[in-house]
Amino acid sequence: MPPSSPAPEATLPPCDTTRRTVLQGGLGATLSALLASSSAYSAPRKAASRLGFKGVPVSRADTVVVPEGYIATVIAPWGEPVGIAGSPLPAWRPDASNSAEEQALQMGMHHDGMQFYPLADSPSNAARGLLVMNHEYTDEGLLHPDGMLPWTAEKVRKSQASHGISVIEVALHEGRWEVVRPSPYARRITATTPFDVTGPAAGHPLLRTAADPAGRTVLGTLANCGSGRTPWGTYLSGEENFQYYFSGGPQRDAHQRRWSMPAKSWTQWDAHDERFDATRHPNEFNRFGWIVEVDPQDPCGTPAKRTALGRGSHEGAWVATTRDGRAVVYTGEDARFECIYKFVSRDAIRPGGAGPNRSLLDHGTLYVARFDADGRGHWLPLVHGQGPLTPDNGFADPGEVLVKTRQASELLGATPMDRPEWFAIDPVRGEVFCSLTSNGDRGQLGKPGVDAANPRAHNVMGGVIRWREDGDFDARSFRWNHLVMAGDPTNARAEAQGRVRGDAFGCPDGLVIDPRGVLWIQTDAPTSTAPEYREFAGLGNNQMLACDPATGEVRRFLTGPVGCEVTGATFTPDGRTMFVNIQHPGEPVAGKWRSTWPDGEGRPRSATVVVRRRDGGVVGS
Repeated sequence: MPPSSPAPEATLPPCDTTRRTVLQGGLGATLSALLASSSAYSAPRKAASRLGFKGVPVSRADTVVVPEGYIATVIAPWGEPVGIAGSPLPAWRPDASNSAEEQALQMGMHHDGMQFYPLADSPSNAARGLLVMNHEYTDEGLLHPDGMLPWTAEKVRKSQASHGISVIEVALHEGRWEVVRPSPYARRITATTPFDVTGPAAGHPLLRTAADPAGRTVLGTLANCGSGRTPWGTYLSGEENFQYYFSGGPQRDAHQRRWSMPAKSWTQWDAHDERFDATRHPNEFNRFGWIVEVDPQDPCGTPAKRTALGRGSHEGAWVATTRDGRAVVYTGEDARFECIYKFVSRDAIRPGGAGPNRSLLDHGTLYVARFDADGRGHWLPLVHGQGPLTPDNGFADPGEVLVKTRQASELLGATPMDRPEWFAIDPVRGEVFCSLTSNGDRGQLGKPGVDAANPRAHNVMGGVIRWREDGDFDARSFRWNHLVMAGDPTNARAEAQGRVRGDAFGCPDGLVIDPRGVLWIQTDAPTSTAPEYREFAGLGNNQMLACDPATGEVRRFLTGPVGCEVTGATFTPDGRTMFVNIQHPGEPVAGKWRSTWPDGEGRPRSATVVVRRRDGGVVGS
């Protein structure tokens, strides 16, 4: 551990292994039953729209707007205590004067990917459960009363405590969802929490450091964005913009530059935590960019970084299941001209929840996608010794292929995409959807040009691509097309490049399939009024839309407050409650915050919004 190492995590209560075993079996059985019954629950595909609500108009109001007949309430904003049993419950201080130790017990900053896990003793598995969510990054001007001036070791510790993942217990009480405090499940995972490194790259020389010469334990996770839920009841999170936390200096090597490590980090953590100084500890950089797995039922368990799934600026990871019970994990990279991947597990999913599947994602084959012009596609194996992935080309062993996933994908001829972010999987139809958020560099001087899968030059609006595997989810080939090319019909250039069938939107980001097979799309379009963003002027605040994949119709369901990103939707199993995250409300322009949401005064705070129909019906129907 470096000399200026962060403060340790808050003490957790002792594990109650008996209670955990009972609940683990119950939750595993519940999730298995939910997956098994998804076909019966989903409505049959037909031409008539399944979007049973009146769309809302574009909004520029500093609030959340939902359709007539719906109600939206706020829970768990940044700074509220998560409710860790046996620990203090520090209250939010509006002047941001909470200490680093208190922040490690509170909701982190900038909520993102989120999943709901029903608890086994909940009626119908829909009235009590765990919400698990990421906290993507920090805004130091909000986090500290005086911002970064001066920049201190205590502020670095607080910033690191604001990152990571929160596990909270929620319950429906008299028609209103509330956070349960204290809870035996509540937990904060931060940028200093120990993680096991597993899979082929564990212990690799490129992951060894002075503080961890074995290369098998990493402190923390950061830049966590999208999320997925496994059939065995765990939570998968991606480490996205991890590279910007490191300072590489002017002499960065080719590997560091390929991964966009800056000369000086965005966060300046390296001033007080030397492991983020890549000039002194170059391998620390290789210990981030992995998919992490957390068991939300085990507040004392050590989370894992699953290296077999490859390294990248991952938004998250989403799991399908083959007919013979193996896991197929889809991932992408939120970066211009990066690729789409899938991992096929060697072994089948075992019954019994997280315990029996603890190493499932450590063994299997990773593939990268090539999208061909004829609407066909192929999965290219990232296997050491096959094709160009040899020592002569800089890949000494399987671990190096995984650490340098980007370089390996380039050599294989994979298709560079327009920022592939979130995925959604329809298990009934066997369709996989991926949001391609945008790529203003496409076709620009010195950059890759358009291709069939990425047909727009200067693609600022993005779209959603979909495919169906040739047979089962483990197939080596697929057929693809574009579900929707996003845009604003009032903008001539966007209109010429593809009309949205319904309400206009730009920069699709978060995706989720509801139990009826409706695809929900969340947006992260620029909200600045600066001239360079004029193409987004007609879209208003960021939003959430429902799309019927059978008809292509898109209808606006929710708009967020000023300057926010709408992200992280998840549903209760009965479809009657939707949880949505509102991230960075009031994102600053010229250094000034533009929102007071959700409190109506003071500092804006990311928070979770609970959306329900007033009559208690299924959301969106």
